[in-house]
Amino acid sequence: MTAKVFLAVGLDLGSSGTRCAACLVEDERLRFLGHGECASRGWVKSRIADQNAVTECVLEVLRQAESEAQISIDAATVGFGGTTVRGANSRSRIDLGRPREIEQRDVNRALDRAWKVQLREDRVVLQLFPQDFIVEDHPGHRDPRSMLAQRLEANAHLITGSVQEHNCIIGAVNQAHIAVEETVYEPVAAHFASIRPEDRHEGTALVDIGSQSTDLVLYYNDSLQLASSLPICGDHFTRDVALAFHISLEEALEVKEQYGSATADYTAGNSVIEVTTSGDDKARELPRRMLNEIIEARARELFEYVRREAARVGMERSLVGGVVLTGGGARLAAMCDMAESVLQCQARNGLPVGIQDWPGELDQPSWTTAAGLAMYSAKLKVQGEMERQSVGLLARILK
Repeated sequence: MTAKVFLAVGLDLGSSGTRCAACLVEDERLRFLGHGECASRGWVKSRIADQNAVTECVLEVLRQAESEAQISIDAATVGFGGTTVRGANSRSRIDLGRPREIEQRDVNRALDRAWKVQLREDRVVLQLFPQDFIVEDHPGHRDPRSMLAQRLEANAHLITGSVQEHNCIIGAVNQAHIAVEETVYEPVAAHFASIRPEDRHEGTALVDIGSQSTDLVLYYNDSLQLASSLPICGDHFTRDVALAFHISLEEALEVKEQYGSATADYTAGNSVIEVTTSGDDKARELPRRMLNEIIEARARELFEYVRREAARVGMERSLVGGVVLTGGGARLAAMCDMAESVLQCQARNGLPVGIQDWPGELDQPSWTTAAGLAMYSAKLKVQGEMERQSVGLLARILK
């Protein structure tokens, strides 16, 4: 590990909140420096509608983070998600010419060929995740290097997104005079931040519940099996409440967050809540059990979608590591209980782990993605420095 010090910054451009986490890589540790947060503007249905408004939010959170950390930020790893993201499997095959040991360059060539799939003109590959390798028609190899073979095949999962949306995000960040080191699928970053490496050996699911989109990733043995966008998000819960009680979306959001629960079993039938609607000084009494029954129905629908997605890749009975909930929607009471009931596995909120001096007030699922993006930034910086050092060492040997 290099002894150099690096700045690692994660930028989470959520549709309801924009967040920035700035950290420092030193002495083989990632240490928190500062953060920034503001309400997002310029988004409609998880897509950018006003790029300049998004840039203003980026500038605002950067100023906050720079002021707290006493640093200057010029680059960041940026999250990408929403309804335009798709996941797909890809397989490639290469011939080695003759039976010989498989080398790293052979693995790289197989994965590079898996990357170069035919996409529609409006799609771009965001990330590639190796699943396993097939050596001489024998599948299931995680690391085929040093094995004797004549043929090598690679199975990988590709995450693709809209070219237009990707360019809009890059443009919004660049307008804030910030270079984009990498764009990372947001639930992948959240998984990276909230699940320790030693806990990734069994099947796990991470559900990132945002206000305008919900994203899902499924892992098995530290290998990404599925990336998907789900059609249920936090706004659906809010709209259900607003329509049922004839109140505004702002009032419905407040009622949902303060009094709502994803299970109605423990709510008394005579329990009521008081809501003062705009333009009416007199408070209205609303049945709390009815509120929770509405939320419960939508939460059950959300996790039924997760169950069906897991069944697509044969993992409906393989979530031994459980399901992890992140994003602002994970804060809704009893969401973990509903996830456990539908998916028949343990569930918990995903909180950032592995960052030294991480503040207690940020120890919440809505900050997990930003933390994961900062960790990704650190990983990229350290890997790049190690590659430069190895090249420098080779140059000195050959001098």
